[in-house]
Amino acid sequence: MQFQGFTDADFDVFSVPGLEARMEVLKQRVRPKLVQLGEDLAPFLSEQLGVEMFAHVAKHARRTVNPPNDSWVAFCSDKRGYKKHPHFQVGLWQTHAFATFGLISESGDRAHFAAQVKRHAADVVARIPGHFEWFLDHTNPAGESAAEVDRHRLVEMADRLASLKQGELLVGIRIPREEAVTLSSAQFMQRVQNCFAVVTPLYDLATKEGVLG
Repeated sequence: MQFQGFTDADFDVFSVPGLEARMEVLKQRVRPKLVQLGEDLAPFLSEQLGVEMFAHVAKHARRTVNPPNDSWVAFCSDKRGYKKHPHFQVGLWQTHAFATFGLISESGDRAHFAAQVKRHAADVVARIPGHFEWFLDHTNPAGESAAEVDRHRLVEMADRLASLKQGELLVGIRIPREEAVTLSSAQFMQRVQNCFAVVTPLYDLATKEGVLG
């Protein structure tokens, strides 16, 4: 079985009021598709990176009051969890789907990645297409257009990643809901794979002394 694509009903999950009610519908509608995306994309990323990647579907287990505003499947090289590691994500907000790579505040690799990004800032800016976006908080859908992020701004972002306790840095694409629901499963997968192919070299910067090709 392969991922079947997203529908308006999937995005509508995030408008269901109440934690229990939203989680019930999320588990029924969205989570199976995220699980399938994990199964379909993990082999692709493993081949791209030359290291086995494991899929981790968001469980939202720590929530006791506020219902989740988004959900996702994340990929990293650790079977046990992804938050402490550089990772890739595919997921949904009510308004859009997204695919990203980056590090969040729990990662112990933030200082290393920040130093690498600063060292290769000009090359990173040149590599990331203008329709991509940079994100400083994975819990906030607002991003900065890559077309407007120059080398100096990227260095500022990298400094923030390393210096702030809650510093984060992710990059990727968003697909507006109106567009996402028109994409076939193959078209959606191709968009995600194309995004991951673009940001794959950043994984090398995050995990070792990589050099952008």
